Amino acid sequence: MGDITQVPVTDLPNDFTGKTDAVMLDVREDDEWAAGHIRGAVHIPLAEVPGRIDELDPDRDLYVVCHSSGRSMRVLQYLSNVGYDGICVRGGMLAWQEHGKPVEYGSSGPEGDAPR
Repeated sequence: MGDITQVPVTDLPNDFTGKTDAVMLDVREDDEWAAGHIRGAVHIPLAEVPGRIDELDPDRDLYVVCHSSGRSMRVLQYLSNVGYDGICVRGGMLAWQEHGKPVEYGSSGPEGDAPR
């Protein structure tokens, strides 16, 4: 998995709402999402990614986040095998919160609405 690009949270915008060139994909479970997520992120739990891959635009920068990077790396390995490029958010939501980046709470938001 060493060939997967990683980016530190400090290099990312605080909000992905309305971004036309990039998507933040959160692959955590529903309860994790509700407990805090990045504003403007798209929520597709890890197990649902293969069945919902058509919701992702391969022409946009794709950032993938989970709790600490493990699931993100697995998703990115899978996506690479099916022709998608993506970038792992190094340290996941743990790093996001440790750096004081803003977090949105609750289950409302763009869940599953991957903008094209």
